[in-house]
Amino acid sequence: MTHRPTARPPAARTGPTRRGLLGWFAGVAGVGVAGSALAGCSSGPAARGDATTAVSATSSKVDFHGAHQAGIATPAQDRLHFAAFDLLTTDKAAVVAMLRAWSDAAARMSDGRPVDASYDAPVLDPAAAPGDTGEADGLNAARLTITIGFGRSMFTKLGLTDRLPPGLVELPAFPGERLDARRSDGDIAIQACADDPQVAVHAIRNLVRLSRGTASLRWSQLGFGRTSSNSSSQATPRNLFGFKDGTANLRAEDPAAFDRSVWVAPDEAGSPAWMAGGSYLVARRIRMLLEVWDRTSLGEQEQVIGRHRLSGAPLGAAAENDPIRLAALPADSHVRLAHPDTNGGAAMVRRGYSFVDENDSLGRLDAGLFFLAYVRDPRTQFVPIMQKLAQNDAMNEYLSHVGSGLWAVPPGVQPGGYWGSGLFA
Repeated sequence: MTHRPTARPPAARTGPTRRGLLGWFAGVAGVGVAGSALAGCSSGPAARGDATTAVSATSSKVDFHGAHQAGIATPAQDRLHFAAFDLLTTDKAAVVAMLRAWSDAAARMSDGRPVDASYDAPVLDPAAAPGDTGEADGLNAARLTITIGFGRSMFTKLGLTDRLPPGLVELPAFPGERLDARRSDGDIAIQACADDPQVAVHAIRNLVRLSRGTASLRWSQLGFGRTSSNSSSQATPRNLFGFKDGTANLRAEDPAAFDRSVWVAPDEAGSPAWMAGGSYLVARRIRMLLEVWDRTSLGEQEQVIGRHRLSGAPLGAAAENDPIRLAALPADSHVRLAHPDTNGGAAMVRRGYSFVDENDSLGRLDAGLFFLAYVRDPRTQFVPIMQKLAQNDAMNEYLSHVGSGLWAVPPGVQPGGYWGSGLFA
């Protein structure tokens, strides 16, 4: 990392910053590795100089402010750091202060700036803890988005049950799940997505730091290799089973579909006004039994999924986006059971990621899919689809659901505002 002078002013404002020397690497794969290596070679002062202007033109940024939170309709990034928090207080004023600090920090980080303005100074105070943890110095914004959701338990702790949105229900127990409470639920959830893993980790690390005394980290999950495309500009990725995933996902270029299936409407029946423009986030940590799957014949794998592995085409078709003849697919195939046409038109936008965390005592990988989906109403979208899949999906032989959570996602933040301002008004 860049070495900053602390006891004397810099002779010239020439050193690298998060938007400085390494900005010309913006958009290049592996910028996190390359950036760290080159930054470590610098011995000049960490000043914010003229390089900033040039870098800002090439940085990849997603606006933090808007009618809806970023990170939902945003084309999916390559990396994820997801975190769930538990409140340590019932003081609403303290929680609002934390949400204000978080929102300000998220806006700055999304813009490629340090968490706190004090960190912009050419000389840092040696007697004070820095206003930013620093590991993202020299990196561009990497399309960072930070999205927040509120759990049902938060409303109970803060005495806000009269403002509980109707879709924020207790999820029912689904057949076959083996949920670990240590990897489930939470008063608040934060999804940080970026094209650079270090940028995503930096975001969560600093929000954890800003929450001290008000909230504590309950659990977290790192993810890589997005498992769906939610933009027509993106190629369909593959999951750890080797199949293309997300071919029929909602696309950001279809705002009418998001209005139908993702965004809570201003006149939503029974929904509080503060949820208008928001959504609901479902997270499921799904362990994929890779060793069992890898011993399964290709033909059986394709029957389980309902698509050809190499092309991604529906069974009986030639190309990935050829029309699906649902009646021609096995009745228990995943594609047939999950398709909107077999679920009364219910759809959701998926933003899941693969994960590989460790291995067990038998040498089996703890790996799989960290499923993330946004819906307008989980009661009519996620829950009935999940119940059908849990009871009938042939893929269940190769899966184990071990973590779960549901959060109400407030609408976007306007300049000067903060996450959930309508709820706490």
